[in-house]
Amino acid sequence: MHEDDSGSVTGPPRGRDRAGFEAFFDAHYRELARFAYLLTGDHDAADDVTAEALAEAWKGWTRVAGADRPLAYVRRIVANLAADRTARLVRERRNWRLWSSGRSELAETPDSEATVDLGRALLRIPARKRACVVLRYYYGLSEQETAATLGIAVGTVKSQSSRGLQELAHLLRGSRAAEAKDRDAGRRRPAPEGATR
Repeated sequence: MHEDDSGSVTGPPRGRDRAGFEAFFDAHYRELARFAYLLTGDHDAADDVTAEALAEAWKGWTRVAGADRPLAYVRRIVANLAADRTARLVRERRNWRLWSSGRSELAETPDSEATVDLGRALLRIPARKRACVVLRYYYGLSEQETAATLGIAVGTVKSQSSRGLQELAHLLRGSRAAEAKDRDAGRRRPAPEGATR
């Protein structure tokens, strides 16, 4: 039992509502798990986030089912849980570094191996930008649908998506694939006038 937004006490769905939740689960579990994976970069974390999000949806199924877009509602739960998890991990790692003696607090040189893979680069941008980029460009949602899913303004979706793409491009520029492309492009450039081959 829990209190909904109006202050009335509700419980898990029963009867037809249960069938509705089960149909939603069957139809959307894999997509929600994939979304969670793109946000967390870890299969176990994605499973945990997806399970927790669906448990939340189950507890408030009447409200979720009554939403204009139930899938968007649950995607928002997934995005929030993934962002909370990421923030918690960042805090834990920061605390570990501070606790560990003899470690330098200087930023480490970026690992070029990590930027080769788009998935790894995606995990290096902040959670909200990552969610906007994934929803807009992986799932193909409109700016309005993304805004509704994340509970933010359309203008925020535009700016976060744009900045997220810029940060991804910056991270990927140092990748071996980008370097190879630059080398190939350099080989194809015409020689400057007066230059001998």
